[in-house]
Amino acid sequence: MGVVSEVVFWNQVKKKSFFGIDFDRQRIIGNYIVDFYVKSLGLIIEIDGSSHNDKDVYDAVRDRFLKSLSLRIYRISEFRVRNDLANVLKELEVYIVTEFC
Repeated sequence: MGVVSEVVFWNQVKKKSFFGIDFDRQRIIGNYIVDFYVKSLGLIIEIDGSSHNDKDVYDAVRDRFLKSLSLRIYRISEFRVRNDLANVLKELEVYIVTEFC
């Protein structure tokens, strides 16, 4: 189900359609694949769903590594992407403006 949420999100941000920001999908960073990456901001966006269940230790190690590269991680639940996309995108916009502008 997480893949569907990623496709829904991708359709909103691809080709610089989200405020001209260039998003990469399924980007490899170190030994990890992140859902979305904005290189210009050093921002990783993760769509969290059932694939993250019971992976708390793995996710913590992964997050520590990514943060050690001075990257920021913004998490969105797949449920919210599927059921509240307009607000998810608005909240992401506010986060980017607040943290990077």
